[in-house]
Amino acid sequence: MTQHKTLRWWLLGVIITIFVSLLYTINPPETVQAQQPTGSIPTVTGTPLGPVAVAKLGMTEDINVRNYPSTLADKIGVVLTGQQVNVIGKTIAGDWLLIEYPGVQGGEGWIWALYMDVSGGEVPVVESPSTPQPKVTATIDPTLAAQFIITPNSTSLPTYTQPAPLSVPTYSSGVASTGSIPIGLIIIILIGLGAVIGMFSMLQSK
Repeated sequence: MTQHKTLRWWLLGVIITIFVSLLYTINPPETVQAQQPTGSIPTVTGTPLGPVAVAKLGMTEDINVRNYPSTLADKIGVVLTGQQVNVIGKTIAGDWLLIEYPGVQGGEGWIWALYMDVSGGEVPVVESPSTPQPKVTATIDPTLAAQFIITPNSTSLPTYTQPAPLSVPTYSSGVASTGSIPIGLIIIILIGLGAVIGMFSMLQSK
């Protein structure tokens, strides 16, 4: 009896499996496929930066950016050491570079070219801006200036007087003498006489 029940359940499972297989064969499940694009895909290309500049190797200080190409111009910012900047142009002499410097009026500034290494192409020459007028015009007070003006008084020179001629003394050569006996000999005789008298005095005292 148990064998019959087992056989019955086995046949039922086979029939269900066959039935399900027939259903999938008659009505297969739909598969969703993604639609392939038919248009062209745009490509993004980078715009070349053009000439760029960076501080020369060994520069340890930031480089000043000025509003026109002169060391007397106002400083409007700095280029940090190692910072790369875009170069727009240069002066005719090539000693100043015009760079892009956002954040200031006009978005441009000038830096000293000898501090920078330029790469990426030839830098065009641009017209230098006119030198701006100084903010304060120096004026001189004529009253104050007059105090430092000294007018020299003209004086006449004294009349030149010819000095008296110089008298040059003359000396005669030779040894001075008294009569025919030289003075030197007289001195020697006196010294000898004095020595004899002295010796004679010493002998008497003994």
